[in-house]
Amino acid sequence: MRALQHRLTPFGVSFGHWSFLRILWSRDGLTQKELSDLAGVMEPTTFTAVKAMEKMGFIERRHLPGNKKNMHVYLTESGRSLERVLVPLAEEVNHISAKGLPDRTISVVRNALVQMIENLAQEEARVDASINAGC
Repeated sequence: MRALQHRLTPFGVSFGHWSFLRILWSRDGLTQKELSDLAGVMEPTTFTAVKAMEKMGFIERRHLPGNKKNMHVYLTESGRSLERVLVPLAEEVNHISAKGLPDRTISVVRNALVQMIENLAQEEARVDASINAGC
């Protein structure tokens, strides 16, 4: 994280903003709630980050016609253009971090981490369901 943050800083992007930008590059126009869920953070955290990114000119928030309830988050041209610059920086960090490791080891570690994340997501869903059932 530190290695990537060091590379993002000259572009005015924090590691937290990086997480949201990555999501929006693949799924622009999400609601703030959807963005929170996909980033795995609480809605107040997303709100604060979205306000900051809007002020920086990376995103804009708008209501869809006929729906004044949900605020949707869209990349601006500036926010979209960051993808071409920032993704190679993340790829560079990944390359540096894996230097000297056999491809097989990298694959095993990545698969293990993905499984761990899925396990935690399933557990969180189970706990949430059990809490909601008790209401």
